Amino acid sequence: MKLGLTGLSQCGKTTIFQALTGAKYGFGSAMEPVSTIVHVLDPRLNWLSDKYQPRKTTPATVEVVDLPGSMTADDELLSLAVLRELRNTDALSIVLDNFHYDSTDCGPPRSQLMNLLSEFLLSDLIVVEKRLEKIQSQYRRGQKTAELQREERVLDRIKSHLDDELLLDSLALNLDDAKLVRGFQFLTQKPRLLILNSSEDNFNSNYEILSELNDQGIAIEFAGKFEMELAQLTDPDDKILFMEDMGLTISARDRLSQAALQVLGYINFFTVGSDEVRAWNIRRGMSAVQAAGEIHSDLARGFIRAECFHYDDLFELNEEKFLRQHGRFRLEGKDYTVRDGDIMNIRFNV
Repeated sequence: MKLGLTGLSQCGKTTIFQALTGAKYGFGSAMEPVSTIVHVLDPRLNWLSDKYQPRKTTPATVEVVDLPGSMTADDELLSLAVLRELRNTDALSIVLDNFHYDSTDCGPPRSQLMNLLSEFLLSDLIVVEKRLEKIQSQYRRGQKTAELQREERVLDRIKSHLDDELLLDSLALNLDDAKLVRGFQFLTQKPRLLILNSSEDNFNSNYEILSELNDQGIAIEFAGKFEMELAQLTDPDDKILFMEDMGLTISARDRLSQAALQVLGYINFFTVGSDEVRAWNIRRGMSAVQAAGEIHSDLARGFIRAECFHYDDLFELNEEKFLRQHGRFRLEGKDYTVRDGDIMNIRFNV
């Protein structure tokens, strides 16, 4: 699961990245992207670890990539290199300046967002037009296959949608058509996590702005500069005191990781044992055999059954033997839809 951190220049994007890492850097002087791994907060994993006492406990993770922002608010397009990096992410995490935009020309948070989305839309349109030109070139060389004609029909529909200045996440495609164009990684089709970067003075008082943003993605609020300084503190007691002063109960890292699961439609399932207790994040709606493949391709290839029970049942009854006695231990086939909180052991044979 990979989030691309982006925004207009001077929006405080790298400050947010530093709040996530505790490091004193963002992207380098060569404008190279920098990434960090953020653990997904899940109290259920801590409880399972205490219960099974494994040699290793592994949380689910989100990779966050810090990318250079556009140089000014009226840039026509982000650089090609940044756009390419953004296309390789699962979702966009867009930082919006809510601490000094009134002293710049970038406009309020909603305007910043719409400027960026316009850039993304234009970039998607360029990708579509170039591909349609290439298809026409292939036709002229006698390569007018049924597959190319189908791709052309889908891309013509996408182009018409973009020409009407509509984002692709509002275009309904059937499963086959969506699969056909998945490789283009259209930016306006990606889920969006919107980070309102506020100051200490106005933090927690921006409900109207957050409400305005929620129609374009899931919006959360950070006090970026404060949380960057908080992340660099080494004394845990000092961190707790400062967080209490700001009315915070969990860190920026934990809030972002939980919001990332929500925006991407991910859930967590668990594997447990004396060697390792581990959380795995998968897309909601994935089958047992698909979840097995997230653990290892051999488990999907040789899938037989999934031994399955739920965290809530284990928490209630406390012992696996009681789960069996109460009929809450199940054997599921490859088409079983995994639920958030499932604990699974995959039976397989390769």
